[in-house]
Amino acid sequence: MGGRAVTMGFCLLWALAAPSACYATLAEAPPNAVDVARARVYPALVNITVVVREFGEGRSIRRPAGGSGVVVTPQGHVLTNYHVAGDTTRIICTMPNGEELEARVVAHDPLTDLSVLKLRTEKRPKGSKPLAYAKLGNSDALRVGDTVIAMGNPLMLSSSLTVGVVSNPRRVFTDFLGSEMESMELDDDVRTGLLTRWIQHDALILPGNSGGPLVNPAGEVVGINELGGAGVGFAIPSNTAAKVLRKVLTQGRVRRGWLGLSFMPVRKLGYATGALVSSVVPGSAGSRAGLLPGDIVTHIAGHPVTVRFFEQVPDLYQLIADLHVGKRVRVNYLRNGQKRTCSAVVELMQDFAGRQDEVRRLGITAKEITEYMMRVRRLPTRNGVLVTGVRAGYPAEAAIPPIVEGDVITAVGGRPTPTLKDLAAAVAALPEGKAAVDLRRKNADVVSIVRLRQTTAEEEGGELPKAWLGIRTQVVTGDLASALRLGNVKGFRVTEVYPETEAARSGLKAGDIILELNGEGLDASRPQDEEDLRRAVENLGVGDVATLTILRGGERKQISVKLEATPASAGQARKVTQQEFEFTVREITRMDRIENRWPPNFKGLMVTEVVSGGWAQMAGLRGDDVILGLQGKPMPDLASFQTEMQRILKTKPAVIRIFVRRREGTHFVFLQPDWDKIAK
Repeated sequence: MGGRAVTMGFCLLWALAAPSACYATLAEAPPNAVDVARARVYPALVNITVVVREFGEGRSIRRPAGGSGVVVTPQGHVLTNYHVAGDTTRIICTMPNGEELEARVVAHDPLTDLSVLKLRTEKRPKGSKPLAYAKLGNSDALRVGDTVIAMGNPLMLSSSLTVGVVSNPRRVFTDFLGSEMESMELDDDVRTGLLTRWIQHDALILPGNSGGPLVNPAGEVVGINELGGAGVGFAIPSNTAAKVLRKVLTQGRVRRGWLGLSFMPVRKLGYATGALVSSVVPGSAGSRAGLLPGDIVTHIAGHPVTVRFFEQVPDLYQLIADLHVGKRVRVNYLRNGQKRTCSAVVELMQDFAGRQDEVRRLGITAKEITEYMMRVRRLPTRNGVLVTGVRAGYPAEAAIPPIVEGDVITAVGGRPTPTLKDLAAAVAALPEGKAAVDLRRKNADVVSIVRLRQTTAEEEGGELPKAWLGIRTQVVTGDLASALRLGNVKGFRVTEVYPETEAARSGLKAGDIILELNGEGLDASRPQDEEDLRRAVENLGVGDVATLTILRGGERKQISVKLEATPASAGQARKVTQQEFEFTVREITRMDRIENRWPPNFKGLMVTEVVSGGWAQMAGLRGDDVILGLQGKPMPDLASFQTEMQRILKTKPAVIRIFVRRREGTHFVFLQPDWDKIAK
């Protein structure tokens, strides 16, 4: 365990650890195992102390932390965990003999939670002895029961050693139901573990051991320790670490192939070979090749594919990762039992998380948006930087409307801000006083007026009226009118026009300034006037035609819009409870599609409740899953769901296949009820 805050959740497990565990295994080790390991690896052990830079509440925070590492080349390259060395401003490495050396980062690889450092050997005194370094062994040769020695700096007690045995050399993490393989979150948007089959062992490790070597009796490093607790430790296999090290030393970074596919085992489908495609990223190589969720991939680039268990999933991802970027590869697969072939051009796997930094003048922290973040957060584009925190009492909090966490800043003072560098430059160029900040807030296009002195901001609020105009707006305050060079104009600026609404069909656009409603001027210029337009529309009837006088491009125009009924809320949607399997679904509403950026023709059923301990919960179905298919049949409405459920209850299949949309992708849930115990 290392110094990063995210690892502290695992530290709680240590309260349950039995201190005697390491002593119980010590006597079981071969008589000279510890001697050999100590002689060959201990001199290369590194005690790492760092200054970590973290972000919280709109500011950067620095704190001391530490972990472990091991020198693995004569030149002084050190392997450690990313969660030890990532986001650091200073790294000091101390050898067992007390020698201290600064280290620089050569490369980070969050996907395997590994970092490669380089000791500043040029600062060593002349005549110093060559650095000790350890040899990386073959982690694939490990077997259950093999002796292993963990070295590191537990609780920052330098250069410690414990002994244990391998419990499982190929461990992966799944949910408790065994329905989904899980990665581990190191930080917001930073995930690890999909390429790793951990070495599980019981050599005692504590916070501070992260990044230290796991050693076999031959004195070879077979793993890099990562986490543990309650007598259980997990290490990244040395073969994975060796591959990362080799790429870093030859390419300067880790490049991996990517097809945009997620996989699940095929065992529950009755296949002996192949891998089930559970999700396809839109626009990815796999998507362009025509692959779909539900396909069974049997070969990739001539390599046979077998994923019957989750333990085999990382090997498949590693196979794809090792493909040459830009190379066209053949993919063999089954669809509905029929053999098919396609070809895909291997793409470069991108980072999960973007770079984060503080913009102190605004009082925010912000992060660059990656493709992964765009999908997870359902952003329309990568344009702009994501606000990750707002500092109390600073201009962003006092802006009108306030800038909040989750906003995407697309421009400041009229200057586009696609990167953090652009944002910093734009903010630095702001004069004293006020400036316009362009934001994407969910689906809305908002302009916020930032003051360099603290001011009071009003909160947006109110319920949607019975008669509804499918837009979002903001009051044209004096500051906003000045920023947009509108003179003394009062009214409402359209920030978003909901798609597939009468407002959209009328031609209203974001950026239009609404001046009048049915000839009545809209005297709105203060934040507290925010609801005036809503109230005015509410006084009209559903089906009435409202005439809006707008300002667009400096010209006044009139647009007629037929008022619609307020869209049904989630609470008003029709729902059905499936009694036998104990879960509830409801119709997808119009506002669901709008808020989630789903297309108008997106169909499915939203899971609203999964009863704890029921069959659905045991299968891994989750609230907020969207059921797209059941037993291979689409589920566009409640009638289809009820019809298929009646058929299932009659035929009693051993496995009920549920295809769902989950978070940014799709997933399969396999419900396996005991029919003899289904409640009648």
